[in-house]
Amino acid sequence: MRCDAHLHLWDPARSRYAWLAGAPQPLHRAFRPEEVLEALGARGIDRLVLVQADDTREDTALMQELAREIPRRAPGIGAVGVVAWLPLARPDLVGELLSDAEAMEHVVGVRHLTHDDPDPFFLRRDEVGRSLAQLAEAGLPLDVPDAFPAQLAYLPELAAEHPRLTIVLDHLGKPPLGDAAALRTWREMLSRLAAQPNAVAKCSGLATSGPETDPAARAEGIAAALEHARRCFGAERLLFGSDWPIAPAAGDYASAADQVLAHLGTWSEAEQGAVLGGTADRVYRGRA
Repeated sequence: MRCDAHLHLWDPARSRYAWLAGAPQPLHRAFRPEEVLEALGARGIDRLVLVQADDTREDTALMQELAREIPRRAPGIGAVGVVAWLPLARPDLVGELLSDAEAMEHVVGVRHLTHDDPDPFFLRRDEVGRSLAQLAEAGLPLDVPDAFPAQLAYLPELAAEHPRLTIVLDHLGKPPLGDAAALRTWREMLSRLAAQPNAVAKCSGLATSGPETDPAARAEGIAAALEHARRCFGAERLLFGSDWPIAPAAGDYASAADQVLAHLGTWSEAEQGAVLGGTADRVYRGRA
């Protein structure tokens, strides 16, 4: 049982993906399952969590379609969950969607592109807090992307205010690899978040974290970030994810994930079982 708990599939013909305007040119196209299934199989990955890449219902609908399609086309993939977008600033609409079985098909979590939101304190807004309470009641975790430094600073307080809500820190908060002073702040912030028992973190997106450009130094930085997360959270509160197709070589699974997988391979068998599947199974309620 091995899960990639953070994989993206998108189609600019289906949703706007405004952030692509500032992204590397190779990402400015649709990414479909057939481009990554062979790489997943080669690494023994048999479960997926597709994660939203646009704050629209259209993006979520596309992922739900693909969650139905992938197990039919790739029998080696046993289950596919979706971390969907919900209009968290509209708790009335969130309540309606949570009670709509079709709208929630394959949904195992919720995310909003907080790092792109004009309000850096979006998750602290009163109306959003009411939506988060509904997610907690429904047993759905909240993924938080690219949190360092703005969101990571207040996530411990948010977690304390919503003790029944599982907060999933994507990409370990995006540690600023190559910036020693900023890394000290990141380590302190991550430790504070880990003190909240309802917080977990994804070992994902590290291949594109921070300003570091030297390959050897980046590999050392990734290993150090993973070891700090291990000390803070323990393997039982860490999840593996690739962040594919976002990678140093866009669309290349190896450059997205293999350094992380190689370092995780040095951990104990029990730790690997947790990070590569067990934690995702628990966090996403056995539906991923």
